[in-house]
Amino acid sequence: MAENTSKNAIVTGASSGIGAATVRQLRTDGWNVIAVARREDRLAQLAQESGAVAFAADITNDDDVARLSVFAGDTFAATGGLDTLINIAGGARGVDSVANAQEADWEWMYQVNVLGTVKVLKAFLPTLREHGYGTVLNLTSTAGHITYEGGAGYSAAKFGQHALTNALRLEEAENNIRVIEVAPGMVATEEFTLNRLGGNQEAADKVYQGVEKPLTAEDVAGVVGYAVGLPHHINLDQIVLRPVAQAAAHKVIRR
Repeated sequence: MAENTSKNAIVTGASSGIGAATVRQLRTDGWNVIAVARREDRLAQLAQESGAVAFAADITNDDDVARLSVFAGDTFAATGGLDTLINIAGGARGVDSVANAQEADWEWMYQVNVLGTVKVLKAFLPTLREHGYGTVLNLTSTAGHITYEGGAGYSAAKFGQHALTNALRLEEAENNIRVIEVAPGMVATEEFTLNRLGGNQEAADKVYQGVEKPLTAEDVAGVVGYAVGLPHHINLDQIVLRPVAQAAAHKVIRR
């Protein structure tokens, strides 16, 4: 087969943070992008700013994912079809111990991080196989590789997403689909930690207090853009990135 020449991507979780930064990065790199998230107002602003195509959808909703599949087929029909699916959507809720686990938070995290990713994958894997040069990139977390106190629920969800990513790579290699995992450590974004801590701004600020240069959404987006922009025969199976101040999950330098 001739090498892939299309640059058509879907980015989920695109309304803020790493997702929005990834849309901007890909557009700068010359990609055609459908930006997917629930918040229409945020998407409209991003589309106006970047030139991406906005599509409001909840990836945990089967009907929304089905509508997205049809929309993407129509949108990319004239430019070679979808070749890259970037699953950024996810999130964390709570920092309770296992003994004090809020089951509703655990269920939400599993739905968004794991089952949402699965629903989108099931919808688009046939398209990526047909294209012949498909790429899937799942944004996980270092929390999906090592646990920490108060992080059991989020780690469980991200471990699940990490596991499905590894299995998917084995299953889809024969279809020439490369599967990439990007697992960031400490990233300071405007919403992630704030949402996790129930909107407590003071508690959210303390997470990054004294940490010199935590990663930014743009840092992660640059890595995502690099990984999917490489020639298709190069698969960066797993990329772990942290700020220098975070030597490991349990060692953070604060000055």
